[in-house]
Amino acid sequence: MTTLQHHRALVVSAVWTLLLLFLGSIVHATGSSLACPDWPTCYGSMIPTMEGGIFWEHLHRLVAGGLVLMWILTGWLVRKERAPARVMRGWVAGLVLLLVQSVLGGVTVLLQLPPAVSTAHLTLAFLFLGLAVTLAVETSTHRTDSTDLSPSLRAALLRWGTAASVLVLTQSMLGGLVRHLDAGMACPDLPLCLGQLVPPLGQPAVALNFLHRVTALVTGIVVIATALTVLHGPARGSLRRLAWSAISFLFLQIALGVASVASQLAVTPVSLHTLGAASLFVATAALAAWGGLPAPRSGAEPAPAGVA
Repeated sequence: MTTLQHHRALVVSAVWTLLLLFLGSIVHATGSSLACPDWPTCYGSMIPTMEGGIFWEHLHRLVAGGLVLMWILTGWLVRKERAPARVMRGWVAGLVLLLVQSVLGGVTVLLQLPPAVSTAHLTLAFLFLGLAVTLAVETSTHRTDSTDLSPSLRAALLRWGTAASVLVLTQSMLGGLVRHLDAGMACPDLPLCLGQLVPPLGQPAVALNFLHRVTALVTGIVVIATALTVLHGPARGSLRRLAWSAISFLFLQIALGVASVASQLAVTPVSLHTLGAASLFVATAALAAWGGLPAPRSGAEPAPAGVA
């Protein structure tokens, strides 16, 4: 089967979003979030001098603008290649998310980084990423690998994949709050917190950091359960690779979390920690999307990519 161009564009959009999340983390970790104190310009210019913090902040804005253009191109390809109506609806939802995300980015700067708005900005980025990944799975030629899945395995994969995705998203939101409220070193030791299994929770920063860790533990258990649902079943090909990817990203993310604390929030491990969370979200969202694919009709030919 031929891979259609709008599927490729959806994959590029998802990868582009990963890059954007990584750059956003670098912007915060380097203290460059207000290097451009105005919006949409930077010191009144659309082409500022790209040096110091301005380089990272304005590069982040340029890449964000490029994602909007990429998504518009994706929509043109979706329409040109006559993708199913649900794919077009998904594209429209993505466009709305991007527009709201752009406005939130400006509000974040103009209000000088309020934690709630900054965390909402991060959350919308993850939601858009999940949408792009789901649409990419729906339009992939590899979805024929799902023909071996029984209805019970599909249901289990959808249930566990969705639970894992929601938990990774929740954990990422908590991580955003930890970052924006400067609570990253409230628990300076690992695996304990302030030398205790359960630290004093009277201090908001300590309570938030500890909640982030506890949620990470629950998330890890659910991600592994989701992956084992696939690996212990008859799934093959892309689906099995996704399951192994989810496990790999999980343990990489744990290592990066440890490195972030051990290095006292050095730029490299902290930024890669955000990228790791986004990559794990991609894997779990893709697994959930596989579980949600329509079961093939008995004796029917597999539908080509992009066709309902």
